[in-house]
Amino acid sequence: MPPTWDRPRPTSNIAPVLSDIKARIALLLLNIPGFGRRMSGMKHIVPILAILALTLLPVPARADDCYADYKAKQEQPLRLHYGVMQVATCSAGQAAPEVAARLQAAGWTLLNVISVFGPEGLDKRKADAGPYFLRF
Repeated sequence: MPPTWDRPRPTSNIAPVLSDIKARIALLLLNIPGFGRRMSGMKHIVPILAILALTLLPVPARADDCYADYKAKQEQPLRLHYGVMQVATCSAGQAAPEVAARLQAAGWTLLNVISVFGPEGLDKRKADAGPYFLRF
């Protein structure tokens, strides 16, 4: 009796034929000596490659990588200071209310947010901010 895959099949519906062929190919591959051992080592490669790909992708700036430099004042007696503060958003317009609220809790009034920047700008502003560098 010839094998079942040699018999002619009707071509009216090809989907069952393709699934049958896929199943036979899978059975043939699984019966190859040593094939299972070679394939079992590959299941460790996929997660390693995925982790490697994720570490190589550029990472957008996180919220904790945004800083604002600002000017603030205090009345009676009049005192002014320049400072640098870590903020949640990297937009000067959105950072201003956050900076104002944190300064007001310490008795200061925000005059203006000069700029918002990333960690690359911290070193050049540290000396100018003095004791108000990342204080609030």
